[in-house]
Amino acid sequence: MYNNVGAQPGVPLPRPTTTTNPQPNPFGNSFYGAGSGLIRGGLGAYGGKILGSSSEYVQSNISRYFSDPQYYFQVNDQYVKNKLKVVLFPFLHRGHWTRITEPVGGRLSYKPPIYDINAPDLYIPFMAFGTYVVLAGFMLGLQGKFSPEALNWLFIKGLLGWFTQVMLLKLTLLSLGSGEAPLLDIVAYAGYTFTGTCLAVLGSIVFSYSYYFVILWTCMCMGIFLVKTMKRVLFSEMRTHDSSRHHYLLIFIAFAQLPLSLWLGNVTVNWFL
Repeated sequence: MYNNVGAQPGVPLPRPTTTTNPQPNPFGNSFYGAGSGLIRGGLGAYGGKILGSSSEYVQSNISRYFSDPQYYFQVNDQYVKNKLKVVLFPFLHRGHWTRITEPVGGRLSYKPPIYDINAPDLYIPFMAFGTYVVLAGFMLGLQGKFSPEALNWLFIKGLLGWFTQVMLLKLTLLSLGSGEAPLLDIVAYAGYTFTGTCLAVLGSIVFSYSYYFVILWTCMCMGIFLVKTMKRVLFSEMRTHDSSRHHYLLIFIAFAQLPLSLWLGNVTVNWFL
């Protein structure tokens, strides 16, 4: 009997609750799933293509200019013995000076030093460099001038000489339009300079006057070795041929060995000699 009582003051009226049931969209989910899958697939393929091409580009440039460092240490005793003969007595090398190739992965690749006497290696240059520092330090000890600072200077001096030889060979190639030779090849060829320098320093320790004869001999042999190597190995990648420029630059490389070897072979604590 009191159902028709109106609103009482201070007592809120209850709000009617309404529930709405959304209408299902049979096409929305399918379109969304298909669209997102298409976008993900397209972006994935495009991104994979970009990353793949970028990695291939980087890998190709690294292999072109730096090669594989492990390649240059694949040597054995027989190779080291024969390589030293070629470097120190190049006019006795009766074979060819070109490197041997083999098919690897559908393309031609050079055989490692253990199978090719004309392949460059980094084992001999690093060993010769270390021997040069030890012999030079021993010579300073005989002269009573040895000190840790002097040994550090000899180490830096050797690195400067090695860097100078690398830049000489690299600039020669660039001036002739051939800069695609791997950098480690040039580093290896330049490092063979220390084989003759070690003999010169050793000769100076045994008999001081023999230094000049040994240094002249090793400079001549190193010049012949670099001329043969640069002419028949590194210049093989060139597309143009200018025999006159080749000859002049090869002669320049050969004669540049004398001042460089004299500077390296002069064991002193003087920074300018």
